[in-house]
Amino acid sequence: MPPVLSSTPETLVTRGWSDYALLDSGDGRKLERYGPYTVVRPEPQCFWKPRDPAAFADATATFDPQQEKDDEDAGRWRFDRHGAIDAFPLAWRDVKFIGRFTPFRHLAFFPEQAANWDWLDARIRTLQKPKVLNLFGYTGVASLAAAAAGAEVTHVDASKKSVAYARENAELSGMSDLPIRWIVEDARKYVAREVRRGSKYHGIILDPPKYGRGPTGEVWRLFEDMPGLLADCAALLADDADFLLLNAYAARISGLSLAHQMREATADRGGRIDWGELALSEDGPDARAIGLSFFARWSAR
Repeated sequence: MPPVLSSTPETLVTRGWSDYALLDSGDGRKLERYGPYTVVRPEPQCFWKPRDPAAFADATATFDPQQEKDDEDAGRWRFDRHGAIDAFPLAWRDVKFIGRFTPFRHLAFFPEQAANWDWLDARIRTLQKPKVLNLFGYTGVASLAAAAAGAEVTHVDASKKSVAYARENAELSGMSDLPIRWIVEDARKYVAREVRRGSKYHGIILDPPKYGRGPTGEVWRLFEDMPGLLADCAALLADDADFLLLNAYAARISGLSLAHQMREATADRGGRIDWGELALSEDGPDARAIGLSFFARWSAR
């Protein structure tokens, strides 16, 4: 029996917590707070006017994009009179991690993903020591959230530097002794090998980039490579598996298209597929929200 596909999209909204807030937005930019710092980043979706334009000018750091042929997110940071900032500590619940001013407009994590971390935390806490696979795991916040909730986690990323940052975040969180395997490898190669081995997982997290390269030059293209990888991930789900979560950042994609791909991959599993987008919201009664990525998630119950 194929999964039931939700007939309506869902918007998963992340609002501020102690170490993060979307303070204001408008004129193609957003003003955010990361720990003690205020940060301005480009956001073309913000067609409206900012509520406090002067606050943007007083930000600790502002990202200036550069028109790069191969990477539309490339650019440089411009800091206020206090000078450049390298790295600084942040936290979400029990997970502690390092914020970094990367050359790709983000700060080594994606705050809108907190909505997915909430969902994973609540889901995993209902299971008995589940095995969870996190592909394209980046700096490990989702892996640490899953481990803190009680999962045995396998974290896979093609970037040696990203996995090193993830290990550093685990140490900062006091989670170095939790059952987390750190793997530097191309996600497709790792998953194909796990399928041949007959490995099984109770939950799988997929957060692929639009484009990327593996540790030995492998090329990842979202639209070309996702269907095959998703099918292999479905083959890794145990008989009593609980979830498969897919998130994607791409202009030519939608939550509904991800949901149809997932339904094809999980055609014989029953359950349910929800889909929609992740958004960041300002606080207050007239808060505005910015849709930033799309998701589809299969759940067994």
